[in-house]
Amino acid sequence: MLLRMLLFAWIAASLIAGFLWAPLVPVLGDTTRVFYFHFPAALLTCVAFGWSMLHSVLYLARRDLGHDAQAAGAAELGLLFCVVATLSGSLWAKAMWGSYWNWDPRETSIFFLMLIYGAYLALRSALDGEARRARLAAIYSCVAFVAVPFLIFVVPRLYFSLHPEPVLNARGKPDIDPRILLAAAAMFVGETGLFAWMLALRVRVARLARAREVA
Repeated sequence: MLLRMLLFAWIAASLIAGFLWAPLVPVLGDTTRVFYFHFPAALLTCVAFGWSMLHSVLYLARRDLGHDAQAAGAAELGLLFCVVATLSGSLWAKAMWGSYWNWDPRETSIFFLMLIYGAYLALRSALDGEARRARLAAIYSCVAFVAVPFLIFVVPRLYFSLHPEPVLNARGKPDIDPRILLAAAAMFVGETGLFAWMLALRVRVARLARAREVA
């Protein structure tokens, strides 16, 4: 209980720092604050999908259903954070470019990423047999993760992007006030803790559901 309270206090403090302490980017103005939701969520999407892939590999090596629960839960939460990154990015796009969706390379890449992991969850729901579902889902997860760094980091840099240059320069490196980066990093740490807590709950629910089926 104490850890959860500290986690939510950390997230609240990170948001306060971003909104009241860190400066606004001149070109972006008030929309700079979207950065504290968009950037950490995008990073955590990669972390979650990577965690899913890792436990998929471990499942294939050990055939332990605990790893399958970790992989499935991480993929679900990764998709959730992917949606948060997409929605917050759309709000940014509306404010900066006048349209929620422009099929910019970054928007297109994250759209395909959502389709890939949406298909992963659809595959799991369509398969019967616990062991068969876990095995095929693990194979899919390992293959799907190959697309994550490619779609998130490679494709958007191969083509012209509307992505705000004051936040990410042409070399793909941060070019903003250190206070903004510090607030965003603090938010990322808080969201990582939130991800770990939600994943633990998801795995516990999966374990209880499995035990109920056995009983």
